[in-house]
Amino acid sequence: MADALLLALLAAVAPVFARLSEEVWGLAPCALCLWQRWPYWAAAGFALAAAALPRARRPLLALAGTAVLASGAMAAFHLGVEAGWWPSPLAGCQAARLPAGGDGIEGLMRSLPAAPAKPCDAPTFLVPGLPLSMAGMNLLYALGLGGFVLIWAARGATRR
Repeated sequence: MADALLLALLAAVAPVFARLSEEVWGLAPCALCLWQRWPYWAAAGFALAAAALPRARRPLLALAGTAVLASGAMAAFHLGVEAGWWPSPLAGCQAARLPAGGDGIEGLMRSLPAAPAKPCDAPTFLVPGLPLSMAGMNLLYALGLGGFVLIWAARGATRR
């Protein structure tokens, strides 16, 4: 049970750290950054359920690991957007365009969000001089944590 609780804590660390980076260092998240946080919360929920339901422990841990790896997949996609390999399909990542109604600049200004959003193709670097964006750090963390959990679940994490 304690190991599943530790997994829940480790899963929650990533989105909490990302949120703290906004508050402490003033880093602005983009739409893809925000999407990468949700699978960690799902993983924490699966891990808590695994701690509470010992009979369903292995499948719940496998779901937790898969959720963490889903965040890693989003991070890998985000890295491709940052590198310019492909555009982001999220509307929040796109540059503002003139509306089709012919309203011109006035319509464009009305369509802009109240607070400016960070573009998804602009990497956010936490450590100066380290060429690893926040999306890259998330990818490494997700691969490590998610891979460990899936191996752990496959080997029969059945301790109670």
